[in-house]
Amino acid sequence: MTYLRLLAEQYRNLDSTTRLRWGVGIAIVLALAVLFSAANTRIAYLSKLRTARERDVAEMLILRQRYQIANAGAQKLANRLAATRPDDSPAKLIDEIGIKGKNSQIKPVKGDEQPGFVEDAAEVKLDGLTANETVNLLYRLEKGSKPVIIKKALLKARFDDPSRLDLTLTIALLKAAPTGPR
Repeated sequence: MTYLRLLAEQYRNLDSTTRLRWGVGIAIVLALAVLFSAANTRIAYLSKLRTARERDVAEMLILRQRYQIANAGAQKLANRLAATRPDDSPAKLIDEIGIKGKNSQIKPVKGDEQPGFVEDAAEVKLDGLTANETVNLLYRLEKGSKPVIIKKALLKARFDDPSRLDLTLTIALLKAAPTGPR
């Protein structure tokens, strides 16, 4: 405490111009401290904002990649849907694939109608197929140039020849919905 009293005593003993200069100097130092404090606060806020934006950009890059993958899948489906002609049918697809069993039956079934496309469904029964023929048929249906959904598949081994299979499929060929007025 005595040191502060001594300083205050010395300050009172100074002439008025020196006291004014000391006062202005202290005011300048205080003003600079306030400015630096405000600048430091603003820098901290901007740094926090930059970090948040960097996180957003990283998330956007992930979402962009997901969008591109989904868009490629949608484009692939659209191309496959465009390849379907109005006269295509599940029976025609099975004939084009060329895998036939000892006995084959194709019965039309009511398909669903969804926004943008119509399902042309059929129940297909093929008897006496080998496992390889069955796998090839399913692969060609799924990965073919036309969009096909395998709704139900039933495989049974034959009693007379266990190496042969009886296959019952419910498949639906997707076609673009008619766009004309109803």
